[in-house]
Amino acid sequence: MQTKLTWKKNYFSNLYSIYSNGQQIGKLKDKAFSHIANGELNGKEYAFKTKGFFKQHTEIIDCSDNKVIGSIKYNTWMTKAEISINDKKINWKYDNIWNTRWSIFDSDGMTMAFNGTTTKGRIDSSIDDGALILSGLFVPNYYSQMTLFIIFIAVFVPIVIL
Repeated sequence: MQTKLTWKKNYFSNLYSIYSNGQQIGKLKDKAFSHIANGELNGKEYAFKTKGFFKQHTEIIDCSDNKVIGSIKYNTWMTKAEISINDKKINWKYDNIWNTRWSIFDSDGMTMAFNGTTTKGRIDSSIDDGALILSGLFVPNYYSQMTLFIIFIAVFVPIVIL
């Protein structure tokens, strides 16, 4: 079954709204510079809790029973990630240099293709897995926040030292 979704987000907003055929079916909302994000898709709720300092990872939690169902591990160069859900390993990566296209894939041929700008995008998936779809949106949002944090440090630390 092919799933086609769209998403929208306002500039400087922390809320992704997810649509199917023009009807909102989900959302992903993070707390800016927090370690927690909450998502919902088709009535199922998930939480993403980022842990660690230098080598961060994110736990994926099914909110219906507050059980950890997976995790996300990030690579140093912020171009790839490994998503593990229910003991299955799935790869996440950017597909172009502008970071406007990214995909999720595994060795069994399961794929999800994402593309978007700062404010809108599309998701094409060969499966309907809410936790995985939300993870696919969470990872580039996490990388954007990390990039802003690095820029902030690079600009303001030299000013404070002087």
